[in-house]
Amino acid sequence: MTDMSGRPPSPTEVPPHTTRPTLRGSFGMCASTHWLATATAQSVLERGGNAFDAAVAGAFVLHVAEPHLNGPGGDLVAVLATAADPSPYVLAGQGHAPRGATVEHFRAEGLDHVPGAGALAAAVPGAVDSWLWLLAESGTWELADVLAYAVHYAEHGVPVVPQLARVLATVEDLFRHHWPTSYALWMPEGRVPAPGATLVNTAYARTLRRLCGAGTAAPGGTRAARIDAARHAWRTGFVASAVEEFAALPHRHSSGGDHAGVITAADFTDFHPSLEPAVTARFRGTTVAKAGLWSQGPVLLQALTMLDHFDDARLDPSTAEGVHTLTEALKLAMADREAYYGHLDPARAETVLRRLLSPRYGKERASLIRPVASTAFRPGRIPDTGITPYIPPLVTRGQAPQADGVGEPTVQQTGETRGDTCHIDVVDRWGNIVSATPSGGWLQSSPAVPELGFALGTRLQMTWLDPAAPSRLAPGRRPRTTLTPTLLLRDGRPVAALGTPGGDQQDQWQLIYLVRTLALGMDPQEAIDAP
Repeated sequence: MTDMSGRPPSPTEVPPHTTRPTLRGSFGMCASTHWLATATAQSVLERGGNAFDAAVAGAFVLHVAEPHLNGPGGDLVAVLATAADPSPYVLAGQGHAPRGATVEHFRAEGLDHVPGAGALAAAVPGAVDSWLWLLAESGTWELADVLAYAVHYAEHGVPVVPQLARVLATVEDLFRHHWPTSYALWMPEGRVPAPGATLVNTAYARTLRRLCGAGTAAPGGTRAARIDAARHAWRTGFVASAVEEFAALPHRHSSGGDHAGVITAADFTDFHPSLEPAVTARFRGTTVAKAGLWSQGPVLLQALTMLDHFDDARLDPSTAEGVHTLTEALKLAMADREAYYGHLDPARAETVLRRLLSPRYGKERASLIRPVASTAFRPGRIPDTGITPYIPPLVTRGQAPQADGVGEPTVQQTGETRGDTCHIDVVDRWGNIVSATPSGGWLQSSPAVPELGFALGTRLQMTWLDPAAPSRLAPGRRPRTTLTPTLLLRDGRPVAALGTPGGDQQDQWQLIYLVRTLALGMDPQEAIDAP
């Protein structure tokens, strides 16, 4: 989280005790889920790069340092604003379903849901192409300079963090017996690396060097041409070809069966990063900017719209009443997520958002928050539109848990993962700012493509094989993603970038932080440290 509100502490104020100080400065600042990515991004700023150069450099280091949380075969959602235009925009780096990802194909494979691990669940990788597009459009650095940090760490190694070691221990048998390429890449000495051991990924270093080489050989002689050539090598060259060839080999999925993936090189060419206006709502005088209905971002906006009808004293998360109020608001917003969110056509999405984020609807939903917790699934209604809420299969108390592969990807022995990702925020001295949540393509999501040094993601597991679902599986449709970065604005200017790992929990945790800072007056570090 980076905060550029510029509010200095009062000289008479006794600061609260925090585990870390609230850092302040005017040059630029970075925050991420791994110290090497943060150090990389800050280094870029100190060497004259802008926030977008720094974010891209830090993001590629996250591929190397946190491969259990994200990878080149995954996705990206970012909310950003530039010094020239403070309006918030969303970089949509969520890939779509491949051409062969039809409900009929999955049914023919004997499946009644999309598996949580294995290449059948792969959407088209969107992260790398989107980062390179952002670098070309808004950055200033050469591609080779930006990627040099990730190349160095991939070649020379990074320390294995305890969580990575735990993940590898969980999937050791899967890798050993069913995913030999992953076993060779991540356990090169024939065992799970211990925390603190050095982990290298020379295959990924070669991939990055080849992308840089494609740029160097590009005609035209401009920075943009060199980056475009690297994107071409990713989309139509050696990367797409290697993915198609490897994914076609049957391999073990979390369903317990062996299946081949359906992604092809042609699917890579169908993906195009896009920049779209952010969806916003106001809470306590601050504008909160999020991605649209193809993400879970509006969940946070809906919850804030409801909570705006409560006094601050009723919102304190350190009290029983505050926990209850926030939880009930989130339950109502999450019900609407399941009922209405997905990759909708623009007109339908606008209609749904206009209703769900209206003050009137927020007041209606807030009136449902009573002193006693509700156990009901309560999506709202959007009258006079012909749009009816979708009711997904529900798991209630006393029933068996969901099948493997349903929902957001905790690591199981099948490789299925639920609830983790990574995040990076950067702001520079000129006022450029970006909040980005890259995810997917974890090392445990599918077998590693050996010549590339990474695995494909499994974002299609967020879709249903029900044609009535707003987040249904269909070729060319984006799965509804949980990735949900945030920008805050006051008086039309960005003042903070924030985000968190956590799958479905991301906006739940961000809501607590925003209530503490925007309604209760805590400073950023105090809000993070508060119980």
